[in-house]
Amino acid sequence: MLRLTGSAFPRNHESIIAVQFPPLLPQNPHRIVKSIPLPLRSDFLPMTGGAGTSTSTTPPRFKRTTTRRCSKKAIKAVESKTNGEDFEVEDSSVVGPVPRRLLLPQPQLGSIVPRKFFEIDSLDLAPCLLGKYLRRDNVVLQITEVEAYRPNDSACHGRVGITPRTAPLFGPGGHAYVYLCYGMHMMLNVVADEEGVGAAVLIRSCAPISGLEEIQERRGQKTDKPILLTGPGKVGQALGISTDWSHHPFYESGGLEILDGPELENILIGPRVGIDYALPEHVSAPWRFAIADTPWISAPKNTLKPR
Repeated sequence: MLRLTGSAFPRNHESIIAVQFPPLLPQNPHRIVKSIPLPLRSDFLPMTGGAGTSTSTTPPRFKRTTTRRCSKKAIKAVESKTNGEDFEVEDSSVVGPVPRRLLLPQPQLGSIVPRKFFEIDSLDLAPCLLGKYLRRDNVVLQITEVEAYRPNDSACHGRVGITPRTAPLFGPGGHAYVYLCYGMHMMLNVVADEEGVGAAVLIRSCAPISGLEEIQERRGQKTDKPILLTGPGKVGQALGISTDWSHHPFYESGGLEILDGPELENILIGPRVGIDYALPEHVSAPWRFAIADTPWISAPKNTLKPR
């Protein structure tokens, strides 16, 4: 019960209002309930002044101090991976146990993918790269979208043969092929198949896993939205690579590595982007692959369909 008195009430008059406070959480006995101004409605304030006159008090305003809650859908998605268990967080700003369902789990990075993994047809390698991790020092990205380029493909750089620019494309599987596009974008490719074949997989989009501040600094964008890494030029910029990284082996420790990731069930496929110069059968070939149910995919998205 809360007893109110003051100048807003006539002498010898008291108004008693029942106020229900939320119970303290049993798992957090140190929770502090801050006192806040109690807004008073004019319809239960007593009349004051002369006959026929009344005064009203404007309720004081206050801001909501509770934190935003996670959606039930998001909580259930995380609980399915954590079994709904609680755990302690070493944070001076947090008192008591924190429900595990409110925090997203950090992915478990796998080991470096071996060379043999890359020595297959680029059309087979492309979907296998989805979900894998690209790591350069503190920056880790998860591959979310790729495109396959094959031998005898009119959209592949290998169509012109071996040149100083395309030589890395004809190197061993598992090496990097980085080329400059439009004089400004560094495009990262993973060479596929055996040496001399001339096939690769273009990394079109990624999702940030760690090193976000460094990614933002390289990209010149202070955002954590998909625009940060949805596009092959953005991926190259986020990793801080140049054409000097061509021939670099992804399967060796140090520098730029590809690490194993989770197995994926839902994959989208569609035609590749920006290859109008190629033959019609290659323009329409569904050699673009992306992880389903993720916003970290470049445009256009409406050409991607479930595999």
